[in-house]
Amino acid sequence: MKSNKNVILFLSLLMFLGLGCSKDFLNKTSLSQIAEASFWKDERDAQLAVNGIYDALQNRVIYSGTLNNFRAAAFPIFDALGDNCYGSYKFEGPGLFMESNIDPTDDWFRTLWSGLYRGIVRANVAIENISAMPNSVFPPSRKADLIAQAKFLRALLYSNLAIYYEDVPLILKSQTVAEASVPKNPFAEIRDSVIKDLTEAIVDLPISRPAAQRGYATRGAALGLLARFQLYNKNYSAVLAATEPMLTMGYGLFNNYLTLFTPAGEATNEIVFSVTFDENSAFNSTEVFSATFASAPRINVNPMRNLVNFYNCTDGRGITVSPLYNPANIKANRDPRFAASIYIVGDTFMVDLNRRFTGNTPTTFGQRKYIRNQPSATGIGVASGGGQDFYVIRYADVLLMRAEALAELNRPAEAYPLVNLVRARVRMPTVETVEGVGLTGPQMVEVIRRERRVELAFEGLRFFDLKRWGQVQQGFARAVADAVPGYLPVNRGRRSEVFPIPQAEIDVNKALVQNPVWE
Repeated sequence: MKSNKNVILFLSLLMFLGLGCSKDFLNKTSLSQIAEASFWKDERDAQLAVNGIYDALQNRVIYSGTLNNFRAAAFPIFDALGDNCYGSYKFEGPGLFMESNIDPTDDWFRTLWSGLYRGIVRANVAIENISAMPNSVFPPSRKADLIAQAKFLRALLYSNLAIYYEDVPLILKSQTVAEASVPKNPFAEIRDSVIKDLTEAIVDLPISRPAAQRGYATRGAALGLLARFQLYNKNYSAVLAATEPMLTMGYGLFNNYLTLFTPAGEATNEIVFSVTFDENSAFNSTEVFSATFASAPRINVNPMRNLVNFYNCTDGRGITVSPLYNPANIKANRDPRFAASIYIVGDTFMVDLNRRFTGNTPTTFGQRKYIRNQPSATGIGVASGGGQDFYVIRYADVLLMRAEALAELNRPAEAYPLVNLVRARVRMPTVETVEGVGLTGPQMVEVIRRERRVELAFEGLRFFDLKRWGQVQQGFARAVADAVPGYLPVNRGRRSEVFPIPQAEIDVNKALVQNPVWE
């Protein structure tokens, strides 16, 4: 149960993670001397240490999310980095980034950087100390599992640093203060470390876990993350190798796309890895990425019109060519993922209040996917800390990653059934019916890119996709063309594709130099 896990997380904070309060990882006291006289004695201590790494994922600026927080935008709203959403609360970060009104001194870059490294520090400490514990303390298989979880989590954190910051310090052991000033490593070294951690984790992680351990990493989680990172690296053969065993691990597609992104979908076999949250916890393990105000849906992140227009009609054709499109009722006869993801004027977005959306957001649209529409059964308000899990990897993404790799390797015929599975869940027509048979590899790639956008909207992956496809500039152009009042995206080339190293980190670490793009 989530509540049990979070009780342990709280104990973990008391016994192991008080060190997490420091503002940046370079200013910590020695992390290798944590209660050595009383800790690392048994399996429980090892579990607490690993729980502490999971706790780092619940940071507001990592996966917990924000609703109205200064410079604290988290991965769940990273669709605002591109053409899917407008981050109308610019002070959270993405809106300023899109307008190029931001520099290395900005706190958003620092809080994200520090949050990621906080988890890495915890992972390093756990791996070192659990590895040193004698096998007599607990079964070797259990020890290997805990180390594998820590390596998976370290890889997840470093993969995000590699994607967004690129060249960063690669720290794989606990540090003393004297060792804290370190230079950055090239992206290739970060890449190789992530792949190594995941490859090793895959060996020792179990295929599945009991229901009470939902949220802990499995072999499928490591394979899925490896596939995603290798997709970013354009290593398509490695994507196929990572996704192939997942096809027979018991994953599937939940039959209701709308319900999937509510607490009712959290335990379905579509979820490969999620960050779990508990709305009833007093231990700061709630989330606000699903929170909303009662006056309008979400408000701080608004779906953009170009995304709304991107959803096809139910015949699989675009709104400019389909006879089914009705401009007077833009939701009629559209891909069901549109209605499940986006509110339009007239939709009821507060069920308990029977409140209809008036279009009172800058784009006149509202986010529905993941967003609460009434207080919880326990009385938690819609703007308060909630308990919705955030899905880092789900099986639909795995199918589309595999399909894309096949198409890129000029094996498009094998991609058809994978894309068709994703479409079938929402009763959209097959690729053969709409785009035709005999597609070339490049043609199938374009089909899959379209499918990824509508299937994965509002899951924080749009910038990841645009960057690896070399389409960030096109994303900016679509955002500009939407002409949202008060929003002026400015593409600055590479500065719009990579985050700067926080100036505060450079100030305290004289071995660290800025990314040349931001000098």
